[in-house]
Amino acid sequence: MNFSFIIIIINSLCLLTSLIKGQEISLSKHGCPQKCGDITIPYPFGIGPNCSFNSSYTVECNESHPPKAFLKTSGLEAIEFFLNENTVRVMQNVSPLNCSSRKGELQVGQSVVDTPFTLGAAINRLVVVGCRSEVSLSNQGGCRPTCGDPAAVGCYGVICCTVIVPPMSQRVAVNYSTFEGGNDSAICGYVFLADYRWLTSDYKDYMSLWNYSVPMEFIPQLKSVPVPVMLEWRLDIVRENLQGVVCENRSVEAHTFDDNTHVFNTSRCRCGRGFQGNPYLPEGGCVDIDECRNSTLNDCVVGTHCVNTVGGFMCRERSGNNQMKSVVIGISSGMGALLLLGFIWLLSKLIKKRIRANRKRRFFKRNGGLLLEQRLSTIDGGFEKIKLFEAKELARATDGYDEDRILGRGGQGTVYKGMLRDGRIVAVKKLKRMDEGDVEGFVNEVVILSQINHRNVVKLLGCCLETEVPLLVSEFVPSGTLFEHIHDGNKEFSLSWKMRVRIAAQVAGALSYLHNSASSPIYHRDIKSTNILLDGKYRAKVSDFGISRSVAIDQTHLSTRVRGTFGYLDPEYFWSSKFTEKSDVYSFGVVLVEILTGEKAISDAGIESGRNLAADFLHSMVDNHLFDMLDPEVLKGGGVDEIVTMADLARRCLHPRGNTRPTMKEVAMELEGIRMMVEKDFQSIEFDEDCDFSSILDTTNLTVSNANSSDSPLICED
Repeated sequence: MNFSFIIIIINSLCLLTSLIKGQEISLSKHGCPQKCGDITIPYPFGIGPNCSFNSSYTVECNESHPPKAFLKTSGLEAIEFFLNENTVRVMQNVSPLNCSSRKGELQVGQSVVDTPFTLGAAINRLVVVGCRSEVSLSNQGGCRPTCGDPAAVGCYGVICCTVIVPPMSQRVAVNYSTFEGGNDSAICGYVFLADYRWLTSDYKDYMSLWNYSVPMEFIPQLKSVPVPVMLEWRLDIVRENLQGVVCENRSVEAHTFDDNTHVFNTSRCRCGRGFQGNPYLPEGGCVDIDECRNSTLNDCVVGTHCVNTVGGFMCRERSGNNQMKSVVIGISSGMGALLLLGFIWLLSKLIKKRIRANRKRRFFKRNGGLLLEQRLSTIDGGFEKIKLFEAKELARATDGYDEDRILGRGGQGTVYKGMLRDGRIVAVKKLKRMDEGDVEGFVNEVVILSQINHRNVVKLLGCCLETEVPLLVSEFVPSGTLFEHIHDGNKEFSLSWKMRVRIAAQVAGALSYLHNSASSPIYHRDIKSTNILLDGKYRAKVSDFGISRSVAIDQTHLSTRVRGTFGYLDPEYFWSSKFTEKSDVYSFGVVLVEILTGEKAISDAGIESGRNLAADFLHSMVDNHLFDMLDPEVLKGGGVDEIVTMADLARRCLHPRGNTRPTMKEVAMELEGIRMMVEKDFQSIEFDEDCDFSSILDTTNLTVSNANSSDSPLICED
């Protein structure tokens, strides 16, 4: 008797502890097990045929390591149950489409047919991965992903797209077609259902699915990939007059894709306000919540006490002297107010200071401050070379980033002209937006510029990381870009031949320094006329190192996804994704052609015809029409030997094979020689239109011959 009494007391204490902690009471039906490993199985589901509502809701627990729960009717693995939503998350295997099947039809979700489960149209999406497949649903549209660089997370049309599935479906018929398959054993794509929340959370774990071009026999681990799917369910019951249970009773037509319908007289139930538990249990499913056990569960004020009721609570006046209670409340409130007023002034400064510090720290971290510190720590004296400006100082210098202070707008951001307190004129680069993928490019530009000390490279003065978007502060270069002076017809000042040769030599010298004399070789990767600035004396300054890279001395190339500007992009780099120092040489060759011809690297007509300036230039030399392409300023001020020498140098820089191009050091030396020739004898020269350039060209494939300009002299007819 005493032992039974002790057992009753212990059970009562456990129940009271559970209620005090605000936990839901875990109820079972007829003593059935409710756990399969770490997964809780709530009724109407149950482990075993006698523990569930009916056989459709039976769960089988596979005692593996770890144990796994499976829905008996569909054989799908269940990983989570949601009573309030009437859904269950299951895992299904995803198999790739084989290129050998060009067209066909898939039945997605076939395993839930003839069960009380339907595919959650509001939660699931039909996912298509790969850009070699196109899918469509009858009367529901379809999608076809495009090829390109996919987003870091999510499924937004590049390599991956989604289609909304019909509501209340038990299977989805999908028509698909594959194309450009190449090897018939390769994977052409994937088509599967998935919980849309997976597309933005765990989707990045399946990035290997994008490698759809790999033959299937070499990647057996990709033949079966599990993804989560949400199934909706309802019970064919009507729950009435049960305490705390609220049900929505309705008939629902569950549509399948072949227009057959099944009518379900179903209920979706939940515990009403003031109750908690499992509404599907036959007895005691929803139990009353004692709101009075915790002051956060009721709104009874001081002077009243809480009385729990079924499904709610009441606040009743306490007995005693109400006047005395009012006095006590008034005195307490007054003392609290005085104390609060006494500390407000002292705390306000501390709070403001902490808010500013937290905001700066948050912006500093988001803008790559930690990454910048890590990169600079590996460079001798890296921290001493970079000054961290305050946000208010740069705002004052640019008049609050006034529109009149804008020097130019680019793909990465806007550049403003500013004046510091010491009177220095600077350029402040403000990024448009700092996404997660942009942080590395910004930090890379800071690190690269901090290592460079060359008179023909824009000097970095510092940066600011405590603002919403980071800011770069560099020296001010007043005369615009080389592109503007060559191509902008509204410019009052036109670059002479002598100035063009000098600018080309200065840029070549700067690139030679980056390749050969910096602490570690630096590849610019985006040489173009818009990234060459001119100072007050029209001296060249190379700028915009956002996608530049430092390489180890023993490295021969960078393997990276292709980035750069069309018209200047090395064709060998475009096809191989291997960037070498000769890729910068090719881009500089295009700049040389711009200087000689005054034409843009890619014009509107060139875009329509598929040609560019480099190809037209090489053809003009082969066809002996070089002087027809030259800029009038070049014809006016250049000598035949000087122009031909520079044209031949440009031709060699544009050779399609990188190992045949000269190095930037050789280019800089040759341009310095041309510069000496121009400065020694600078005068206007008449050109003979009968000069033949074919002797210095390999006319069979527009490549450079082995002979240089001295071995194969220019031939002019008398």
